[in-house]
Order: sequence, then C-alpha cells, then structure tokens
Amino acid sequence: MFTPKIPPPDTAPTPGTSLVPPLTGLVHPPACTCHHPPTVPAPVPAAPPTRPAVQFTPGSLLVAAAGGTAMVLIIGTVLVSMLLATAITAASVALCAVVLRSLLNNQKGN
Repeated sequence: MFTPKIPPPDTAPTPGTSLVPPLTGLVHPPACTCHHPPTVPAPVPAAPPTRPAVQFTPGSLLVAAAGGTAMVLIIGTVLVSMLLATAITAASVALCAVVLRSLLNNQKGN
C-alpha cells in the first residue's frame, strides 16, 4: 500500500523522438509580385543645437548655498526629532515595565 508505484518506462518518449511532427514542405509565397522602385534612405536629421553652458553668478551661488544649508538644517531637525521621539517612547515603555514588575512582585509578597 505504501510502496511507490513507478510508471513503466515505455510510456515516456525517447530522447530522440518528438511528439510534434516536423513542418516540412511549407513554402511561403512572396509578399507581393509587383516591382517597387529602389527605396531612398531617409535623410539624417541635423544635430540638435548645443545648449549654452550654465554660468553661475555670485548671487546665484549664494542662493544655492543658502538653499542647500536650509534643506540640510530642516532635514536634520526632522531626523533628530524623530530620534528623540523614539528615545522618549523607549524610556517610557521601560519605566512602565519597571513599575509593573514592582507591582507584580509586591503582590506576590502579600
């Protein structure tokens, strides 16, 4: 009952044969029988005009530096406040655990 039943080996196809017959004798007719003039290749488009190089003025450099500094300060403030919120939450959970442990220990002693 629990022995595996292996199918007889003659049911599987041999490696040299295929279940799909080969396609032989198929001849495709040409797409059309008319004679077209030779095709002329499309003209190559002209190269796009080159863009002028970006030139920074002292005022634009000052604005870029001020904007970068503001972004760093804002992102830093957000990240530090998230870290502080996580630390406060962890401290309060630890304090609650200590209070609960002392309450449970006092209850067992009585």
